[in-house]
Formats: sequence, C-alpha cells, structure tokens
Amino acid sequence: MFAPELDETDIEILKELQKDGRMSNSDLAERVGLSPTPCLRRLRRLESEGYIQGYSVNLDRTKVGLGLTVFVGVKVSRAHDVEANAFVKSVMGLPEVVSCHLVSGEMDFLLQVVVPNLEAYEHLLLGTLLKLPSVQDVRSNFAIRMFKSATALPLEHLEARRA
Repeated sequence: MFAPELDETDIEILKELQKDGRMSNSDLAERVGLSPTPCLRRLRRLESEGYIQGYSVNLDRTKVGLGLTVFVGVKVSRAHDVEANAFVKSVMGLPEVVSCHLVSGEMDFLLQVVVPNLEAYEHLLLGTLLKLPSVQDVRSNFAIRMFKSATALPLEHLEARRA
C-alpha cells in the first residue's frame, strides 16, 4: 500500500541507500541535503516503520560457487489450505530457495533456487522438494544466463504521486 507519509527527503534517503547501503550517515546526509542529526532521525524512523527491512551484501553467485539458478514452479494439492501453509513454512527453511511467490496460472508457487550445479539441484529436488507437504507437480526452468539481477526497487511512482 502506498505510504503518503513519505516526503521527498524520505524518498531520496531510500534511493541513496539502495545505491550504497554502507554509506555513512554523514555522507547520506550530504547527498540528501540534511545535517547528520535530522538525517539519522529520519533513517531510524524509516527503519522502525518497516520501509527499510535490513541491509545486505550482493554476492556474485558464480564466484561463491552457486552457478545454477532454477525457477521452480510448484503445484500443491490445495493452495489455500493448511497443507499449503505447511509447504510455505518448509520452503522458508531451505537456504537454496532465495525467493518464493504465490502465483496465478498453472502452478501455485514459483521458487527461485540457487545451487552449485545440476547434481545439487537433483539432490534438492528428489530429496527435499518432491517430499514437501501437498506437492503434486514440479516444473523446473533453468537459467541459461543472467542479464539483470537488481535489488533496488523503482521508486519513481512515489515521486509522481507527490507532484
């Protein structure tokens, strides 16, 4: 839901932090045109209100040995049932699953899985995914090459609503 309590400075803080989450508060303050104390106050508010959920590092998947990305469509017996909730809870505990989405269409869930190689995916698929609660069907799509993997969210719509 759109949050009208964000002003232009808040939006600029979010944009700058998406570019470099490691920058110091004084650098952030300079970039958004504030002094450090008010900037830190705004930053803490954005964190406490949940706009900023955390800070992370983007790793090169290949360099850390996770060269295979698989998009896995999963059909469950009942997508709006206790069994589906058990499926989601199970998936949340799998470190190889980097995202899980409830989707429309032929499949109920779309998972993004990262593993070192095909053998590791086969082990995950046969040893874990196919054994999860209420799984009926699994369809795997292998990424051949990644052209874009962004973590920054587009915030232009926030600025447009302010105008």
